[in-house]
Amino acid sequence: MRDIIARMGILGELLQFLWGRKLYWLIPMIIALIIFAVIIILGSNPATQPFIYTLF
Repeated sequence: MRDIIARMGILGELLQFLWGRKLYWLIPMIIALIIFAVIIILGSNPATQPFIYTLF
């Protein structure tokens, strides 16, 4: 398991930190922030804007 997390880079280190400190409740918030960041990045691209705007 540690080998898989080591390959993930910064995200793996973040998950190890949260798991080690028993901050399980932060993981859903981080996932939500990542999803919003992806939506914002895709929404800024003119080719994908019509698809993102139909979600809202």
